[in-house]
Amino acid sequence: MASRTHDAVPSPVWAPSSRKPPLSSRIMRAIWRGLPAKRYDVGWEPGLVVPAADGSPLITDHYFPRADGDFPTLLVRSPYGRGLPWSPQYGLLFAEQGFHVVLQSCRGTGGSGGEFDPWRNEAADGQATVSWLREQPWFNGTLGTIGPSYLGYVQWALALDPPPELKAMVVQVGLHDPYALFHADGALRLENALVVGVGMAYQHRGIAPFARAVMRLQRRLRGISTARPLRKAYLSAFGDEVPWLDDVMTHPDADDPYWSGVSLAGAAERLSVPTSLITGWHDALVDQTFEQYDRLRQAGCDAALLVGPWTHTSALQQGWPEVFAESLAWLRAHLCADRSGLRPTGVRVHIGGENAWRDLDDWPRSPATGSWFPTPDGHLTREAPTNSAPLTSFRYDPADPTPSLGGPLLSRTAGPRDNSALEARDDVLTFTGPPLAEPVDILGPVSARLSISTDTGYADVFTRLCDVDEQGRSTNVCDGLAQLRTVGQAPSEVTVPMSSTTYRFLPGHRIRWQVSGGAHPRYARNSGTGASPVDAVDLTPTRISLHADSALMLPHGSSSAEPFGVGHPDA
Repeated sequence: MASRTHDAVPSPVWAPSSRKPPLSSRIMRAIWRGLPAKRYDVGWEPGLVVPAADGSPLITDHYFPRADGDFPTLLVRSPYGRGLPWSPQYGLLFAEQGFHVVLQSCRGTGGSGGEFDPWRNEAADGQATVSWLREQPWFNGTLGTIGPSYLGYVQWALALDPPPELKAMVVQVGLHDPYALFHADGALRLENALVVGVGMAYQHRGIAPFARAVMRLQRRLRGISTARPLRKAYLSAFGDEVPWLDDVMTHPDADDPYWSGVSLAGAAERLSVPTSLITGWHDALVDQTFEQYDRLRQAGCDAALLVGPWTHTSALQQGWPEVFAESLAWLRAHLCADRSGLRPTGVRVHIGGENAWRDLDDWPRSPATGSWFPTPDGHLTREAPTNSAPLTSFRYDPADPTPSLGGPLLSRTAGPRDNSALEARDDVLTFTGPPLAEPVDILGPVSARLSISTDTGYADVFTRLCDVDEQGRSTNVCDGLAQLRTVGQAPSEVTVPMSSTTYRFLPGHRIRWQVSGGAHPRYARNSGTGASPVDAVDLTPTRISLHADSALMLPHGSSSAEPFGVGHPDA
């Protein structure tokens, strides 16, 4: 497809609207701090109709600089409406900096026609929108995309067959694999499913209905998550059935035809469009961002990675000054030929524990790892065990499931938390290393190699890395969960990915490894019967035994940049 040729200034056929952006957006803009001064006053054309591939009307708002000139365009497509926070964060802020911003409601949401069917129509509707852009007199043939979460998914959908006008992408806390958002090794990520369900069902209806729905879910979360059966229990908070939510909850197998074509991983494997990726260490989609970055780098694509001390929501709140600056610099570099704002390295990460930022030339793909082993008395040591005998055990009772606490979630309860009360439970094992004489740095993916036996044959295992400070406060760093199917008393071996991190354990602190049978309601509880968590009615407690040849595997910190990198686990 060839892009249209445009004059250096907008054609006089286009008569800019005299309307100002919504008052709510201007008020939010006024209270933000740490953002660059605006370059242009902003105009607003609301309610434009863009025909989808099948003719369904996609309702679209256009924000633009009120000035003569040739400005690139940003496309933002959302199932969450076109009001707060998207209007000020994308429409107003980026138009102030010299971009046309096209903010569109996905089909079946925010007044757009057609039926909303998550994941299924975004590629075609994105292409149809670009075709519409080519006919606009203000479109100069240079296009970028930007947005978080599902707004990242629609970018990857367009990138499956990138139009020639697409010159840059900025994917913020973004999604490319819906299956991995809702399931981990076959275990249902229950809280994610419910939070996404509320957002999809209510956010595009406006702030007030959405806020009421969120509060209703919070009040009823315990009742919903412990219902037997779990199927349809969300109705007490949602009111109406949500067919797509039923579908994602009842298809735990990644190879199920239901998920066919839904993952957009392939887009990054052959992309040449410069792409900036932004995430937080406690973002529910952080692992997907690292997967995206790895695929882009293997494809030889120009890519940048920013990882901050954020959750899925705080990246766009407390982290917004950094996220906005990173996004703006990338778009100016690739849409406006202004590279003055780019940082010198491709990767910038926040160092947990040290509370500092570091620039890296690249993210390590296969770092060396060091193993830490549990002992019967609850210690964590570098000495490998001499046998694989049962080390210790605990009883997991699904009628009183081990609760979740912090970590990478979509909700406001995400992030680092004091784990002391959780670790005092009888169904949580902890193994703690000695006070450190010098810093220990880890950089890259963390994992656990577990040797487990059970008395029922069915269990989950949740494993977490924590930092214990000199006052005894235990703070979560990263974690992961896997499902187990054991046979008799023989142990089963499973490697549990625990996400990635860049972290410095300070002198006097201790490294702690936490092992339990779940994290509820972050994950649906394992009934101990082998039944689907959505349909299980009976609950059977499970005795879970950890064997001595289990290990926590930590990636060595790089020694290329001081002070980070001093004192890796081999020290």
